[in-house]
Order: sequence, then structure tokens, then C-alpha cells
Amino acid sequence: MEFSLSWILLGLPLAFALGWLASRFDLRQIRLENRQAPKAYFRGLNYLLNEQQDQAIDAFIEAVQKDPDTSELHFALGNLFRRRGEYERAVRVHEHLMSRGDLSQADRHRAQHALALDFLKAGLLDRAEDALNKLEGTAFETEARLALLANYERSRDWALAAQVAHKLESAKQGSFHQRLAHYLCEQAADDLAQGRVDAARMKLQEAVAKAPETARARMALAQLQAKAGDVAAAQHTLLEAMTHAPTAIPLLAGPLADMALRLGDVEPALQRLQTLYEQNASLDVLEAIVRLSAGHTTVTDRDWYARHLAQEPSLVAATRWIAGEKFEHEQFHPQVQRALDHAIKPLLRYRCAACGFEATQHFWQCPGCQTWDSYPARRVEEL
Repeated sequence: MEFSLSWILLGLPLAFALGWLASRFDLRQIRLENRQAPKAYFRGLNYLLNEQQDQAIDAFIEAVQKDPDTSELHFALGNLFRRRGEYERAVRVHEHLMSRGDLSQADRHRAQHALALDFLKAGLLDRAEDALNKLEGTAFETEARLALLANYERSRDWALAAQVAHKLESAKQGSFHQRLAHYLCEQAADDLAQGRVDAARMKLQEAVAKAPETARARMALAQLQAKAGDVAAAQHTLLEAMTHAPTAIPLLAGPLADMALRLGDVEPALQRLQTLYEQNASLDVLEAIVRLSAGHTTVTDRDWYARHLAQEPSLVAATRWIAGEKFEHEQFHPQVQRALDHAIKPLLRYRCAACGFEATQHFWQCPGCQTWDSYPARRVEEL
């Protein structure tokens, strides 16, 4: 067959036309896919903004199915599962991300962090610890250490919590000296429970040196000294605590009164408490003064409560004052007193400044939100 130039002239336009049609088909397919994937994504986002999480999850699953390589959709889906409490599904999503070979290093660390949060929320503390430790040296290092700190506190592993706190402090992520002092106090309490008195004393002394402005260590040390029979040393320790931690004076007033009564030397403690009360009236300081005044001054209990009422409108002080009052119909006094005592119970509680959790006793760490030093030393009525 002879080669003919006419075939070339006919073939070139045909090849050009076929190529043009193929490119148009590919462009249409790409545009269609690009329109479909964002449509499902934005539909899910709209559901999420309207707090319709079930519909949002369905939309995000649809978007992921159309584009399995989109990591952002996986992160959004995993976070939604975690927020809904579906931790197993969240773990599967983030583990799938971790298994992808094409994932960037930054996204791999992000997925590792998300996986650790899944384990924490699910209460799988051992797996969470392992996942968080893998984030050392990454952009999520600080967040991982803070999560580890909360994890160790939750499991009451104070030694490991102290190690993490030291790392955070060394990395200039804040001051943790007060929290470290609390850890030492917790360890001292464990030592006392096991009968290791000397070890407990050493930890409390270390806590005092680490955070002199924290009253807890000195209060615990004073209790230890009083239990050993050295009441004078216990009283001295409490007086030092009042100097270094003036905000904790309401907590220290009662124990100081106990020590003064045990020593039989009331006058110095009474004068100190009266001075402190004049500077800043407090119900607990007032109660300590009333206890020490009995039989040592001419001022009666009711006089002290009346003086307080002259400064502060206090239902607690009024109830204490009424307890010693004589009424015309005295037969009704017990019922009235019982009603008043019941009414003031909520006013005598302590309230967490972080979450509002109320308790009849003062906590150094809130049982509700786990925040340290969030309980003011004053009662609810005084806040």
C-alpha cells in the first residue's frame, strides 16, 4: 500500500477532535467530583452548626466515601464520634489515619494526639498514656504532657505526676511549685497510712520549702507534731503558716485554738486571733475566738456574735446569738433553733471558684473539676 498524504491530513483533525472530547470528559468528571465532595462536606458542616450531630456524621461519612484520601474529613469525623461518646468509632477513624502511608508527619502527630484523646475519654488510661508518650518531641508535646499530668493525678500516681510537672516547668510552661507541694502532701498522707512517719515528715518539710506560701503542708506538719506530743512546735508551725499564707487564716484558726487549749496558754493565741479578726472579719476566726474566750475573758459568746453582726449581716452569727437568747415563749425555742440550724447549713459550705461544686469540708483539689487550690478558705456566706 502506497503512503498517502491525504490520510495524514484526514487523521490529524480526527485525532485533535478525539483528544478535545476526552479532555472535556475528564474536566467534567473532575468538576462533578469537586462539586459533590464539598457539597457533602458543607452539608455536614451546616448540620454541625445546627447541633444536628447524627445528620452531620452521615454527611461526613458520605464525603469520606467519595474522597477517602481527605484527612481533614477523617479528623472531623473522628472528633464528632468522640464528642458523641462513640469512642470505639473515633479510635477506628484515627487508627485508620495512622495506618496511611501517604500521611504527612504533621498529620500523623495530629492523629496520634486525637487517638490519645479518644483513649482518655474512653477511660483507657494505660493506652492513653502510651499514646501520649509517643508525642514527646512533637508540636503536641505540651498538650500531651498536660494530659499526662491530669491522667497521673486521676490515677493518684503522684511520683509520675511530679516528673511530668518538672518537665513542664523546665520547658517554661508555667510554675508548678504549688502543685508539686500538693503531690508531696499526698505522698506524705500515703506514708502515714502505711506507718512511715519519718518519711511523711521529710516530705512535708520538703513541701514547705518548695512552696512556703501554701498552708497545706504546714497544717499537715502541725498535725504530725501534735500527734507526736510536741504541741508547742505544732502551734509555732501554725503561726508560721498564718504569716506565709494569710488567705488560709480561716482554716488555721481552729487548729491554732486547739493547740492553745492543749497547752493551757490561751492568751497569746487569743490576742493573735483578735488582731487578725479586726483586720479581716471571718466566721471561722470568730468561732475560734469564742472557744478561747470561754472562761478567760468577760466577753460572752453572744457578745462576740453581736459584734460580728454589727460588722457583717450574717445569718450564721444571728443563729448562734439566738441560741443563747431567752424568749417569752421559750417552749418554742428548740423548734425555732432547729429550723435556723438547718437553714444555715448551706451557708457553712465551701464552694469551688472554678466549677461551683459545694462541700461541707475544704478541699485542696476540687472533687468536681480536679482543679487545685480552687476552694477559698471562706464559707459560702462570706463570698
